[in-house]
Amino acid sequence: MTQFDLTDDQRAIQDMARKFTADAITPNAARWDEDHHFPRDVVKAAAELGFGAIYVSEESGGIGLGRMESALIMEAMAYGCPSTSAFISIHNMAAWMIDRFGGDAVKAKYLADLVPCEKIASYCLTEPGSGSDAAALKTKAVRDGDHYVVTGAKAFISGGGENDLYVTMVRTGEDGPKGISCLVIEKDMPGVSFGAQEKKLGWRSQPTAQVNFDGVRVPVENLLGKEGEGFKIAMAGLDGGRLNIGACSLGGAQRCLDEALRYTAERRQFGQRILDFQNTQFVLADMETELQAARMLLYTAAAKVTAGAHDRTKFAAMAKRLATDTGSAVVDRALQLHGGYGYLQDYPIERFYRDLRVHRILEGTNEIMRVIIAREMMRQ
Repeated sequence: MTQFDLTDDQRAIQDMARKFTADAITPNAARWDEDHHFPRDVVKAAAELGFGAIYVSEESGGIGLGRMESALIMEAMAYGCPSTSAFISIHNMAAWMIDRFGGDAVKAKYLADLVPCEKIASYCLTEPGSGSDAAALKTKAVRDGDHYVVTGAKAFISGGGENDLYVTMVRTGEDGPKGISCLVIEKDMPGVSFGAQEKKLGWRSQPTAQVNFDGVRVPVENLLGKEGEGFKIAMAGLDGGRLNIGACSLGGAQRCLDEALRYTAERRQFGQRILDFQNTQFVLADMETELQAARMLLYTAAAKVTAGAHDRTKFAAMAKRLATDTGSAVVDRALQLHGGYGYLQDYPIERFYRDLRVHRILEGTNEIMRVIIAREMMRQ
């Protein structure tokens, strides 16, 4: 990205993602939500465009793009369905972690199937007893010869029960972050099981379940990085994941802003279009201004994460906090502009209202984002 605009290549990527969304996602998203349908075929179709391995290296079969391009793709797909876009983001995060931190054996074993989404990966950090306090996780991995024996459980896992691989943070050492390691665990390994599918407010087009590990034997070669580096690896993954989830909020909010502009131009009250009331124009102007401000911060953070800038974590946290809060606020005002119709499933607004709400919780709650930002400020 140049200082004030996208490059020609970035615009081409954005246009491709928008066309894919218009053709494959937007016409079907309401049905997926209503039927709780997971569109695995559409995920694979997205992977045919390279969207299953956006920042996996070209050497490993990915398309080797940066976090800016990833944000553009996620934002474009979220215009049709934030739930599906976020699901693809999580797969990308897990695949990148394997490519970035895995040894030759684990990369050779899994990436050839992950890139085309023949297999799909989940990210497993949160536990029933440790949400925001991620470093307190209890899932244990004990070395036994050429394997780790893993026992514990992970909660709220996107793709739980459906996905093939689980990039899992486990405790191999002392309490706290330094005792955490990262293992790739397969769905079909003996001892892996899943809880019932969660009944959720939103994100209904993707499966979510608890993942249980009961004495699961995982080859040592499935370790990412070294023992004790798992928390650092998990946080590195989240820098990019937070950008993507922020981008999903931007895409969903942009859709609702466009819908509100269209609706207020068509509906008449008191003898004129709702759009012609100055109050309506003020609300729309604020929605546009706040959305653009959040977008510019997110794009800046994406450039910093791609470049490995020293303040990348702070900017990723700030961008995630602002984009997800702003996204929810924009959708709320779009619903208000629709009046009672915005509350009905006949219009897409209520689905986006439900889908975007969880973005302020996952990939680190927005309260934790503030903790990260303040901590980084105090280090300066």
